[in-house]
Amino acid sequence: MTDSSHESTPVAMDNSQVDAPAETPRESMQEYYNLQKELYIVTLTTTAIIFVSVWIFYDLNTGLNYLLGASTGVVYLRMLAKNVEQLGSQNRRLSKSRFAVFIGLIILATQLSQLQVLPIFLGFLTYKVALLYQMVRALMPSNLR
Repeated sequence: MTDSSHESTPVAMDNSQVDAPAETPRESMQEYYNLQKELYIVTLTTTAIIFVSVWIFYDLNTGLNYLLGASTGVVYLRMLAKNVEQLGSQNRRLSKSRFAVFIGLIILATQLSQLQVLPIFLGFLTYKVALLYQMVRALMPSNLR
């Protein structure tokens, strides 16, 4: 009896394992797109708040330098999201070509006297605020969200 129950159990498990993954990728991608949308919203909201604050406390030129860096950060985040989306289906690892956008911006900032490197660099890092926000939110217990 023990042998026959072992024989039927793997067959039942195999069927459930075949059915389960068919539903998982679609749900996972939807969850990924929701996360991506939330990251964009938090990044753009943070960018707007910081831009206005820098404009008020410093000057418009510094604020525009920050905005240039933050815009580049959003482009970088978009390129990273596209790269992650293709991970597994087309690529086995992340491309490093998106770093060219940041490197090009910093080179441009060092060559033009109207641009300031520090506000541009800090603006670029603004997308990290959204990542930190998401991490803290994920670590919080569900009853506090």
